[in-house]
Amino acid sequence: MTTHPQPGSPDKEPASEEQAARTALGDTERAQLASTPTALPERPTLGRLFLENLWAANTFTVTLLSLVLAMVVGAVLMIISDPDVLATYAYFTARPTDALGASWGLVSEAYANLFKGSVFDPGATTVTAALSPISETLTYTAPLVFTGLSVALAFRGGLFNIGAQGQATMGVILAALAGFLLPLPPGLHLLVAVLAGAVGGAVWGFIPGILKARTGAHEVINTIMLNYIAVYFLTWLIVQNGVQDTRRTDAISRPVDASAQLPRLFDEPLRAHTGIFLAVLATGAVAWLLNRSTLGFELRAVGANPDAARTAGISVTRTYVLIMVFAGALAGLGGSQMVLGTTAAALTPLVVAQIGFDGILVALLGRVKPWGVALAALLFGALQAGGNRMQSYSSISLELVTVLQALIVIFIAAPALVKAIFQLRAARAARLQTSLAKGW
Repeated sequence: MTTHPQPGSPDKEPASEEQAARTALGDTERAQLASTPTALPERPTLGRLFLENLWAANTFTVTLLSLVLAMVVGAVLMIISDPDVLATYAYFTARPTDALGASWGLVSEAYANLFKGSVFDPGATTVTAALSPISETLTYTAPLVFTGLSVALAFRGGLFNIGAQGQATMGVILAALAGFLLPLPPGLHLLVAVLAGAVGGAVWGFIPGILKARTGAHEVINTIMLNYIAVYFLTWLIVQNGVQDTRRTDAISRPVDASAQLPRLFDEPLRAHTGIFLAVLATGAVAWLLNRSTLGFELRAVGANPDAARTAGISVTRTYVLIMVFAGALAGLGGSQMVLGTTAAALTPLVVAQIGFDGILVALLGRVKPWGVALAALLFGALQAGGNRMQSYSSISLELVTVLQALIVIFIAAPALVKAIFQLRAARAARLQTSLAKGW
């Protein structure tokens, strides 16, 4: 029964549904309901939301856990490959501390030397020794950024550029030739040498690009064949008159003039040079090209669906050629770093090393995103710099660093495996939970 307010008394709010339900209940039910608290959802704290989202299967988490898995597997390989440590496991049940202590000593020493050789050595007594690890890391990183961007750019356009090695080789050839054959003043000489390296790589990228666009020839086959041509051309060129160093009998070219060499960041004997700044600028330029420019939109459209892009009025032929030209120019710049920024500053059959093939791994590790590629190149540069010290100061072979690199790429290329091992939740579910929490 509803009670109406009496005249002259203050107005009262109408009874709510909950109050009406309580009125309709008997005394016993009313007492039980009054003693039962109303269940309200608990608002999670910011720390809890951070941890839940951190453990979601996003790119950062999967990449970080891939590094952890690679280091764990690498530690197991270190133990297995060391006969002295492995012998302690023969009597593991009798004295387990011997095996565990020897294993920990081996692995911790190896990874400690990896850190000391790539980031910082706490035991350094001079400024040069303190800066040497980061200097070596930056020296290895600079060319890998360029070759990684070369592969990533082509991949975003739907092409798989296996020819970064050959394009870097042609880049190093033209950069070196411009460096010791052209008598130019300082500053201009360096600029011309760097541009010559970019032109060499661009020309070597144009060939598979035009073949793909005009004839449909697969870029993987063409770039692989061009890799061999570039390597053999370099080997032949070094021993030619006017190129070979007359003071030497082995296959080595004349040194690049000092006016064409990239300035050093530190004094000798530290090798880091200003090429790392060029690498950062190139990363920003590629990021802008892909995300902000009309050409980048066309490039991504062709990479996603060339037939739909052609229907929309985009020239697929032109885009394929431009993709490979830009990719080749980036790889050529990476090759020029190897001769304009190193101590040797001369052509040798192995001057390019494996930066083109390592660029493929860097691009995959960086998930073909420009800034991701730069970070992946920094990681690979640190592994190579630290691996040299790990080999010198530990009983670990340098090949183990290559194994670590391969393991990292394997785990990152198989995110489902990482998610299954660590029981990661779906990133979409984590984002949904965060959105619901914000709406409470």
